[in-house]
Amino acid sequence: MADTAFDKPEYYTNRESSWLKFNARILGEARDKENPLMERLKFLSITASNLDELFMIRVASLKDMVHAKYTKKDISGMTPQEQLDLISQEAHELVKQQYSTYNRSLLPLMKQCGLEIVTEHEKMTAEQAEVADRYFEETVYPVLTPMAMDPSRPFPLLRNKALNIGALIARKEEKSEKGEKGKNGKTEFATVQVPSVLPRFVRLPDTAEGAKCVILLEELIERNIDQLFSNYNVVCAHPYRIMRNADLTIDEDDASDLLKEIQKQLKKRQWGEVIRLEIEEGMDPKLLKILKQELDVKNEDIYKLSAPLDLTFLMKLYGLEGMEAYRQKPYQPQPVPGMTDSIDIFAQIREGDILLHHPYMTFEPVVQFVKQAAVDPDVLAIKQTLYRVSGNSPIVRALAQAAENGKQVSVLVELKARCDEANNINWAQLLENSGCHVIYGLLGLKTHSKITLVVRREEDGIRRYVHLGTGNYNDSTAKQYTDCGIMTCSEPIGEDATAVFNMLSGYSEPKHWNRLVLAPLWMRDRFLYLIRRETQHAKNGLPARIIAKMNSLCDKEIIAALYEASAAGVQIDLIVRGICCLKTGIPGVSETIRVRSIVGNFLEHARIFYFLNDENEEFYMASADWMPRNLDKRVEILFPIEDPDIQERVRHILQIQLDDNVKAQVLQPDGTYERIDRRGKELLCAQEYFCEEAIREAKEAKKAHEEASDPVKTRRFVPAQADV
Repeated sequence: MADTAFDKPEYYTNRESSWLKFNARILGEARDKENPLMERLKFLSITASNLDELFMIRVASLKDMVHAKYTKKDISGMTPQEQLDLISQEAHELVKQQYSTYNRSLLPLMKQCGLEIVTEHEKMTAEQAEVADRYFEETVYPVLTPMAMDPSRPFPLLRNKALNIGALIARKEEKSEKGEKGKNGKTEFATVQVPSVLPRFVRLPDTAEGAKCVILLEELIERNIDQLFSNYNVVCAHPYRIMRNADLTIDEDDASDLLKEIQKQLKKRQWGEVIRLEIEEGMDPKLLKILKQELDVKNEDIYKLSAPLDLTFLMKLYGLEGMEAYRQKPYQPQPVPGMTDSIDIFAQIREGDILLHHPYMTFEPVVQFVKQAAVDPDVLAIKQTLYRVSGNSPIVRALAQAAENGKQVSVLVELKARCDEANNINWAQLLENSGCHVIYGLLGLKTHSKITLVVRREEDGIRRYVHLGTGNYNDSTAKQYTDCGIMTCSEPIGEDATAVFNMLSGYSEPKHWNRLVLAPLWMRDRFLYLIRRETQHAKNGLPARIIAKMNSLCDKEIIAALYEASAAGVQIDLIVRGICCLKTGIPGVSETIRVRSIVGNFLEHARIFYFLNDENEEFYMASADWMPRNLDKRVEILFPIEDPDIQERVRHILQIQLDDNVKAQVLQPDGTYERIDRRGKELLCAQEYFCEEAIREAKEAKKAHEEASDPVKTRRFVPAQADV
């Protein structure tokens, strides 16, 4: 990237700022009155969880850079310290909006809908107080560990993300100058962790009006905190919560055993540098001073909150029994068109490539693909990459069973999958104990590709069956994330799949690739070639268009290529759910680029790429976004969609998303996102459309199957023809 007309910092948005705008769009769903109450609570919870991750990973990384006096600027021309300043400003504003939404909109609406959260324990009824106090005595009190700080006891170690209650306490026998015991005299700091092993909220008896009532665990502990310090008077007590640097730093060159090194780093994650302190608004200044001093936190890293800390508890509240009327009706994934449980899955794949579109279509064929392979006597080998899997994964169980059945099973388990490291370590050990050959990731790279290869012996020889996808092999998130994939027994793709696993296990690079394109070696160049080909078509006066759907767009070289294409006249439509560092509407640079973000009930996760190519259209799917980490630091797979019928389905998916005017928001030249003006337009919500379409197609397929199997409807009477 030499200096070009498209390489100016002012043409790019800071990555973290763009991410915060994405979280603001999620918050917009919590503020949207058209969404049911419990869905709004869920979206608010998601914004809190996302913000936690931003601080633990991205902010932590920037702080490390500042500590190391690293001053290199990002693509928008900002130093690490300037980025931290911007994040602090925008994050404080976002948190302010979070709590405004909670206090002004959602709390009153909850009460209106028959759900009340007790915010002051003094206001409980006698019956509620009795239930609450009994629960404290029997369940909470035995779990609590109060810790005091004095000359003989240093400030306690506080776990990352744990909710705590800090208190100032004074000995009862000590008298102040005013003669009042325990007041204005010498105070000491004490703290108690709100136990994460217990539910965050406690169900209380309904109110007189019949409303469901809950009290938060920290409020219950505060109510009974005197019992924890029986020889002291509690001067004040306030909840607080810390966020630590949780960015794993692993020197892989020195890590002889990656598994043990990651296990060691996971333990360190609990005690990293404190990068954020959340406190209750109105905290006693003396108590706050102690926390600031002991945790070494600056004022800009302190967030004073006017409601419960850690709003992620709202996700648990979302599932509260009896509130079904205020939740969106859960969607049941539908059968994949043309597939049936009564026919061997390998026979169905031999009939032609199969498109999977989750969660509208069920994830079950992917599970069955591995399960059937595990018990099929003709299957010789199963090879698979695992990045994130569910807590009780049927796929992992099937792989273990396959190995026990004597099949050759090779599994790459990515131990460096962020926030899933511990889970993946457990699965890797289970697979290894079952006899699978387990690869613990690759040196210096994350393996993020989603590929499964089944090698089967058949009458006409060895045949390879392959599943390729944009999402994880996780049967749980497959019901919540929108992803695509294909199942195929294409010989060229089968050869490539074998080469992929040979690379992963033995570092053997094939002489050539048939269809698949891999990062970090070839994918960047392929994308740049495809974009620049459209640019050349436009310069030659030919039709040129690009449609790309992904999670994030922040790669400078890709964005610069898109700017060059736009300047040449290529029409570019981008569907980018989250981070987008590209700016639209720059004269002569990005005037033909449109960017939209869809935030809905499902998390948009698929990666789909379309290039017009002078009417010789090309469709691709990938495990990768257009981000430096995906293109340069991960093993990713880009795969073509070549079946004409599936191409039409993919075109349909993209077009419906481009037509969405309910959940889509469009990026403006000033960096803000605006909802589409619906006036005079027929409303179209892409996610709802796909749900309804899948249900309709499943009904039609069921009806056709019933008619085909009905002997009365299939019987035909043909009159005999007289001989002439």
